[in-house]
Amino acid sequence: MIVVLITLLLLVLILLRVPVAFAIFVSGLLGLIAVDGVSGAFAVFEVIPVSASGKFSLSAIPLFILMAHFVLASGALNSLFVSARVLVGRVRGGTGIAAVLAGAGFASVSGSSTAAAATLAHTSTGEMVRQGYSKELATGSVASAGTLAAMIPPSILLIFYAITAETSVGQTLLAGLVPGLLMAIVLCIVVYVQALRGQAPAAKASSMGEKLRAVVGLLPVGILFLLVVGAVFFGITTATEAAAVGALGALGIMIVNRKASWQALRESVVGTVTSSVMIMAIIVAAHVFGHFLAETRVTPAVVDAVGAWDVPPALIMVGLVLVYLVLGFFMDQMAIIALTVPVTLPLVEALGYDPIWFGIVVILVAEIGLVTPPLGLNAFVTARASRIPLETVFLGAVPFIVGMLLVVVLVFVFPQLALFVPTLMGG
Repeated sequence: MIVVLITLLLLVLILLRVPVAFAIFVSGLLGLIAVDGVSGAFAVFEVIPVSASGKFSLSAIPLFILMAHFVLASGALNSLFVSARVLVGRVRGGTGIAAVLAGAGFASVSGSSTAAAATLAHTSTGEMVRQGYSKELATGSVASAGTLAAMIPPSILLIFYAITAETSVGQTLLAGLVPGLLMAIVLCIVVYVQALRGQAPAAKASSMGEKLRAVVGLLPVGILFLLVVGAVFFGITTATEAAAVGALGALGIMIVNRKASWQALRESVVGTVTSSVMIMAIIVAAHVFGHFLAETRVTPAVVDAVGAWDVPPALIMVGLVLVYLVLGFFMDQMAIIALTVPVTLPLVEALGYDPIWFGIVVILVAEIGLVTPPLGLNAFVTARASRIPLETVFLGAVPFIVGMLLVVVLVFVFPQLALFVPTLMGG
């Protein structure tokens, strides 16, 4: 009964727009006090902050965030969009496809979905509208392309899941590579289909010289991606060490592009610290709430109860995925992972499913939550950056949501889409 009451309190606090970390922390604290008393609850606080935030693997999060800020400050994302537009310009809907490809390119050197959506909205939405694209297609493609950063490594959400689920950070990151690329391909197909339906004008081809210059424009981000992901794949470095190399490489791009001013460096560091503190606060709060759940023994009770059902495991997993889909409509993606994975993962493993594959499915579903009402963060960011009504963005995202759901089904039915690359890792 106490678990139900504390969970309801948590949901109420989140609906009241209390910051996620504080909502989780307060709920966990009150739960611990109810179970162990005041002295027992505060004894937990003597251990949890250090044990939760002192893991070496957590260092990858601020380093990858810093890398993303450096890449943004270098102007590389603008170059990605321009280069992609030149290379696919002759295809109908080419500018929209270029926005998706630029989103995938930025995702490959950052883990920030909202940053990708905001920057793409500034650089590409206006251009698409000027070319005659419908506002729905222009904004829907950008908001959806921004979600790719949640899956294509280095993804902050995947790192967060790996730490929460205690899986290998490197393997979890690389497990997102094929599903992320598959998602990018599906989003490009959706843009093309919508263009054929009259939402985009006929395209214009570029000369061979322009295409060669466009390829050169892709090199900095491409080399940085290969450097970071290749080092992890071949076992040369850990994910944390690769993040440090990536941050240094992104700084190098800033210097080469002559964007490395003191103001840009300061803004990048401040943005990194702000985001990292928020994530660390959620991690500490989640450990407090998780300790409360452990004290109540709710997780083994759920596993035993579900195990007694005369239901095929696949049907239970479908139910779990649907629950995550609904949660994504109303809750922050990190909060969903922090609160649910400690409870659902033991059940998933008891049913015989791979925890890394489950993480990929969870993040894929979380991507959908970024563009669905009422709390689709990428949709809000795109609407604000492009100055186009929010309802237009949500409407434009509908065909892309259908494509995203198709990718979820494919990865669910064919787990090797997620597990193939990790099995090839060296080291």
